[in-house]
Amino acid sequence: MKRTWTIIGVTDVARSYAWYQTLLGLPATQPAHDDFGQILDTDGTVLLCLHQWGAHEHPSLTSPDRAQPGNGLLLFFRVDDFAAALPRARALVSALVDEPQMNPNTGTEEFTVRDPDGYYVMISALSDDA
Repeated sequence: MKRTWTIIGVTDVARSYAWYQTLLGLPATQPAHDDFGQILDTDGTVLLCLHQWGAHEHPSLTSPDRAQPGNGLLLFFRVDDFAAALPRARALVSALVDEPQMNPNTGTEEFTVRDPDGYYVMISALSDDA
C-alpha cells in the first residue's frame, strides 16, 4: 500500500491541529512538536501534516508571503459522518465557501470551508461503494 502525507504550511500548528481534529470529528490531542503535527485517523493513518511556516528551512515552506496559502491546492476529505461534519464545520467558520451540494462526479454530497490559514478544505460524503 502507498500513502500520501500531505504537508501544509501553517501559522500556528496547535491552533490548526485543533481545528482539523474538530472538523473531522477526531479525539482532541496535542501535536508532537510546536512546529509540526500529524492529523491521524482513529486507526493511526496520517490524514494531514501541519508544518509551521519557516521551520526547518524547507524551500516551499519558508513563508506564506512568498505565495498565497492554498494556491493550487484543495484538501479533499471523504468522511463517513457527513451529517455530523456539517455542523462541526459551521461551528468553526463564519460561513461555508460552498454550501452542501451533490457532486455529479462522485455522486455524493460535499461542502467547502477555508481553514485558519486560508486553505480550501472540501468535505465529501464517503459513499458505501467508495
